[in-house]
Amino acid sequence: MDLFGTAGIRGSAEERVTPELALDVARAVGAAAVEVGDHEFVVARDGRVTGPSLAAAVEAGLTSAGADVIRLGQLPTPGLAFASRGRRGVMLTASHNPPADNGIKVFSDGVEYAETAETDVEERVAGGVPPAHWDEWGDVSAADVLETYRDAVAAYASGFGADPDGLRVAVDCGNGMASLATPHVLRALGADVVTLNANVDGHFPGRESKPTAESLADLRAFVRDGGAAFGIGHDGDADRIVLVDGEGEVVHEDTVLAILAELYVRESDAADPVVVTTPNASGRIDERVREAGGRVERVALGYLHDGIASARDDGGDVVFAAEPWKHIHTGFGGWIDGVTSAAVLTRLVAEAAAESSDTDVGAIGGLAGLRSPVTERPYRKRSVDCPDGAKEAVMDRLGTTLPERFPGATVSTEYGVRLTFPDDAWALVRPSGTEPYVRVYAESDDVDALVAEVTGVVEAAVEGAGER
Repeated sequence: MDLFGTAGIRGSAEERVTPELALDVARAVGAAAVEVGDHEFVVARDGRVTGPSLAAAVEAGLTSAGADVIRLGQLPTPGLAFASRGRRGVMLTASHNPPADNGIKVFSDGVEYAETAETDVEERVAGGVPPAHWDEWGDVSAADVLETYRDAVAAYASGFGADPDGLRVAVDCGNGMASLATPHVLRALGADVVTLNANVDGHFPGRESKPTAESLADLRAFVRDGGAAFGIGHDGDADRIVLVDGEGEVVHEDTVLAILAELYVRESDAADPVVVTTPNASGRIDERVREAGGRVERVALGYLHDGIASARDDGGDVVFAAEPWKHIHTGFGGWIDGVTSAAVLTRLVAEAAAESSDTDVGAIGGLAGLRSPVTERPYRKRSVDCPDGAKEAVMDRLGTTLPERFPGATVSTEYGVRLTFPDDAWALVRPSGTEPYVRVYAESDDVDALVAEVTGVVEAAVEGAGER
């Protein structure tokens, strides 16, 4: 049984993530936890219409397995993760998926379940888990942790940058869970916050839940027309963040990652500060981390927590971990947290604005100043059609043909095939885990030529696999 993807269980609430599945998964999760002496779970949901029914099913599954449930109501996913410290938690969310979808994420002590724990749950669901003896069923109570979480984020972010007094920030909450957190945190820090789509509505009437350059058109126009110094966009459960500059343009996700990575390395007093990221992440991250005195370790997409554990096992002190749009502030907690990113970045922009000599641009200059040390080379992504059944053979062939085509590159084959060139340009080829494509990523001063050449090698490999 294949239930968990790289971000929990997710899909249509009518066909896949049904109340029946939610009950079965929760009973399996509860039984496994009770076996090792963990009896307490916190349960929360995002604003989707199907959330209350799925939450009821999860509560039934957990309590009938012998676990106690603390009902937290609507929360951002990072808020549920925060509440799961010292116990376990279940979050019902489909993140940035369409409104008809929902999903299940499971946490233990503030960290999403590892692949081994998810596999155990899948096996238990497949085999069926009977309820515990009737007099061993758990209880249900309720609590409110939202204000505690918001206060904790504000207190943590206050350790960086400068007070954003009077700094006008526009926040597009996308009718999602950020509505309950990000504006409140930024106002507590002193910012002047203007909100868009800041009412929770599971139909996502303001825009689609995934924050992209297209879906954030209103936010971009508002900022560009002088409504705010910069903008922040979130997805449905507030674990993702997108930054919009004073010109109304989306700041590249790897630039945001590089800014935060450099901050945490510089602030660390560790002997070996490590930033964990993914193979498709830009070389601009390596450059800023190296300049600050740290190093970068890469791990497969969707496995940041495994990468953190591995780096720590090797003696490194992981000061930050991230993949595009999703950041783990390890000094605060072990979960992906877009609200904390918004708070820290706002204070960094305020600090850079205070240091700007151009008073006319003010905080807009602050964001520009924050970006200025980052080398923003052209970056491209491309997808090459490839049947799922041919992916393994294609990647095997590319492990030989790509190094042959680019003999001057350093080659890594741990997560696809990654070519790193002497001028720090790079290209990555990896199979999609969800669609019939092989993905090509590249960053170079002459990126279009590099992508064209790499794509040609990939297409030849796909064609060769089809002729077998």
